[in-house]
Amino acid sequence: MSPIRASRLRVVVDGSNFATEGRVTPSLSQLDEAVRAFMEEHPNAEVIVVADASFEHRVATNERAHFKGAELAGEIVTPPAGAIGRGDAFILKIADRIKGVVLSNDSFQEFHDEYPWLFDEGRLIGGKPVKGVGWVFTPRLPVRNTKTSRPVKKLSVTLSDGAKPSIGTTLTPVKPARRRKRRPRCSPRSRRCRGRPRSRSRLSKQRRRPSRR
Repeated sequence: MSPIRASRLRVVVDGSNFATEGRVTPSLSQLDEAVRAFMEEHPNAEVIVVADASFEHRVATNERAHFKGAELAGEIVTPPAGAIGRGDAFILKIADRIKGVVLSNDSFQEFHDEYPWLFDEGRLIGGKPVKGVGWVFTPRLPVRNTKTSRPVKKLSVTLSDGAKPSIGTTLTPVKPARRRKRRPRCSPRSRRCRGRPRSRSRLSKQRRRPSRR
């Protein structure tokens, strides 16, 4: 049975996500409008609003007192300071425990393996404000994190007898022997060797020898 069609709908709202929908800085009034609009469509729903720990410092100055009052009244919940995964992990942990629905436009890609139920029908609802209409909510599926896979190169190995190794065959790598570079021999008549110059002393001795006629 879909959680949306259940008699008692339990919803965990991604407050930071809805407060920044279509905006750069979060708006507490926009979050309040979204929650109220959803409650009008689902009056029997039990709603838990979760915001990031830094939400209070990111909203406008005139909304901080209102946020603090909502937090003290239990209307908004924030994760513990230094929580791993921040607000997203806290939202999914609550929804997983109560078997509830997540109200968010986020896909939570880094948590797909840990919470595969995100792809179940009715477990994720998105919403956007439409001008002249108000907030519109609809079930959605998270966007998968598609990683580009590179083709794997297969290594071709042949044994010394020409046979191909099978599973369990032990292969011992053999380093090829290094070839020593031979120095070029110097010709007695050449003034300079190909590899190195001849010593000046030997050249001077040859020049001093009298020529035979």
